[in-house]
Amino acid sequence: MESDIIDRRLIHALQIDGRAPFSRIAEVLGVSDQTVARRYRRLTSRGRLRVVGQTVPRLVGEVRWYVRVRCRPDFALAVAEALARRSDTSFIMVTSGGTEINFVVQSRSDRDRDALLLQKLPRTPRVDSVSAHCLLHVYYGGADEHPRFLTALTEQEAAALRRPAPAGTPVELSPQDYLLLDELTRDGRATLAQLAAATGWSETSAGRRLDALLTGGALYLDLDVDSYLLGRGTQARLWMSVPPAEQDAVGDALAAHEEVAFVSATTGPSNLVAAVACRDVFGLHEYITGPLGRLRAIQQLETAPVIRSVKGAAMIMP
Repeated sequence: MESDIIDRRLIHALQIDGRAPFSRIAEVLGVSDQTVARRYRRLTSRGRLRVVGQTVPRLVGEVRWYVRVRCRPDFALAVAEALARRSDTSFIMVTSGGTEINFVVQSRSDRDRDALLLQKLPRTPRVDSVSAHCLLHVYYGGADEHPRFLTALTEQEAAALRRPAPAGTPVELSPQDYLLLDELTRDGRATLAQLAAATGWSETSAGRRLDALLTGGALYLDLDVDSYLLGRGTQARLWMSVPPAEQDAVGDALAAHEEVAFVSATTGPSNLVAAVACRDVFGLHEYITGPLGRLRAIQQLETAPVIRSVKGAAMIMP
C-alpha cells in the first residue's frame, strides 16, 4: 500500500498528538474534516496505523524488560502470537532468520513478570532459551521524542498540534485507572463514552482522569505505523557492548542518528540495545558501516534483522 503526502501529513500529526480532534488536524493540513476521517479509517482498517496509549514506567512504578526467546523456526510464530495476546507485552518481533523472538514486557506486578519469564516461557515446548534484560535508561524513544523520518509537517504546523510539555509527575494507579489504560492500549483515540463504559465512571470523570494522566506525563500516546508507509522497509535490532564509561556518550550519539527509532541502556552481556529502521537492506549496511561504524567505543555488535512484526505498542483485540 502506497502513501501519499496527505497520509504522511496525517501520520505526522497523529504522532504529535494522537487524540487531536480531526477538525484541528484538518485545519493544520488544509483539508476537510471528512478527508482526515476517511484517511484515518482507511489506514486503521487495513492495520497500517493505530494510536496507542502507553505509560512511562518510572512514573507508574513499573519496569520494562527486553526479552529474547530462542526457539525452533517452525514454532516461533505460534509463540509470538501467544505472547501478543498478553496485555503486558509489546513490540513483538521475529528476528534472526525466524529462530528468535524479541519483545518488551511491562508487568504490573513482580508475580506476573516472574510467572511469564521464569515459569511459562521456559516450560513452553520447543523454546530453547529465554533471556530478560532490564531497560535501565532510554536515550531515545517513548514519550519524549518522535521518529525523525516523520517530516511531512513544517515546524509551525507541528507546533499548532503539540501539547504542552508534561509535568513528569509520579502517580499511583488504581484498578479503575488500569481499566482506562487497557482501553487506551486497544485504541488511543477511544471516545469518552467508550472510556466511561470500560471504567464505570461518567464521561466527565473519565475525561478528567485522562487529561490528568496526559498532563502529568504518566500516560503518553504512541503510534503504531507500518514502516513501509514511511519509506523504511527494513528493521533490525542491534545489541552492542561498550565500556561502561562510554555508555552514555554512545547512547546519546545513537539517539542523534536518523535511522534509530529507540535506544536504551540494558542489563546483560550487551549493555545497549537499539531499534533501527532503514529504507532497505542496503541502507542497513550503509548505516552499520557508516554512522554506527564511526562510534569507536562499540566493542561488539550483534545485528538481528526483523523478519516479521507481530505486535507493536497496541494491545491485540480478543
